[in-house]
Amino acid sequence: QVQLVESGGGLVQPGGSLRLSCTVSGIIFRINDMGWYRQAPGKQRELVAGIGSGGSTNYADSVKGRFTISRDNAKNTVYLQMNSLKPEDKAVYYCNVGRWKTPATMRWGQGTQVTVSS
Repeated sequence: QVQLVESGGGLVQPGGSLRLSCTVSGIIFRINDMGWYRQAPGKQRELVAGIGSGGSTNYADSVKGRFTISRDNAKNTVYLQMNSLKPEDKAVYYCNVGRWKTPATMRWGQGTQVTVSS
């Protein structure tokens, strides 16, 4: 059974950066697409970025040019580098299996809170 452990969130000023990590177990990580999702208060969870098993990437329009998703198959970890953060990026960030709008599993980790505020 897949287990997802997110970390790296925190409080950052507008324009700042954070790097999120998600360590995955219970699946053969290297053959699976992975994605980062986020849920802001009062809003539905949405896809932020996805990365294929071969390394191709996709991003939500709202984060293109600011966020970068990457993976380290040796560490079973997927990352999200977030630069030029905006207040509207505030949300709980989750990773999951899959790289598109609907993840491959409905099993979620605890997420990591990102707050962007001055």
